[in-house]
Amino acid sequence: MKTIEYHSFSEDVVESKNQNCKVPESYQWVRQERWFRLCSAVLYQIFRFAGILYCKCFLHTRIKNRKLLEQYKQTGFFLFANHTQPIGDVFLPAWVSPRRIYTVASPANLGVPVIGKLLPYLGILPVPENLPQMRQFREALDRRLEEKSCIVLYPEAHVWPYYTKIRPFSDTSFRFPAEADVPAFCMTATYQRRRFGKKPRMTVYLDGPFWAEKDVHRKVSQAHLKESIFACMQERSRQSDYEYIHYTRRSD
Repeated sequence: MKTIEYHSFSEDVVESKNQNCKVPESYQWVRQERWFRLCSAVLYQIFRFAGILYCKCFLHTRIKNRKLLEQYKQTGFFLFANHTQPIGDVFLPAWVSPRRIYTVASPANLGVPVIGKLLPYLGILPVPENLPQMRQFREALDRRLEEKSCIVLYPEAHVWPYYTKIRPFSDTSFRFPAEADVPAFCMTATYQRRRFGKKPRMTVYLDGPFWAEKDVHRKVSQAHLKESIFACMQERSRQSDYEYIHYTRRSD
């Protein structure tokens, strides 16, 4: 069994070659050029098909309650997930969502060799680094919700491969569904021992919808939404019965 040591839950245990990649000042969160939109649509379908094969054949993935999202394909919604697969987490939401996905992710992903250049076509929404970028980012979120798309977020922020628990996360990203008054769902990856082979089977649970409380202060609403989803993901994580990678906190 492989062991990974860590200092804190906010630590990166998987780093790319360009981990400190920043969002360029000229970056556009929404591209309107016809050629870009055509390339984006074609590449998305190719990657979605390849991603389903990858999840099925290499991650041995099963989806539970997938039809849940079908009921909300006529409205935009948010999907929160635990972050346990460096590659699989790129593809998995596109498999389960009945609508096109757009994923809020660290700018470091733009620096990943080869695939980093393709991510804008596949729907990455890099986390902004200043106020002007934040305005563009929020406008992009609003536009994708108007298009009835699925906005994907990994509130744990850092990918920990095959981690079987739910790491603490803040309520910051939960302000988006609270302000937009749209449903939120959670997707929890769990891991079970397979009869053959060392790698586990991955069972993914979908739950929701979760709605932000109305007639209360926004911070109260987003905190309640976060706690509801966190509790659900913690409960689902108990379905894991196999530790493929062991994580241990360093004492130094």
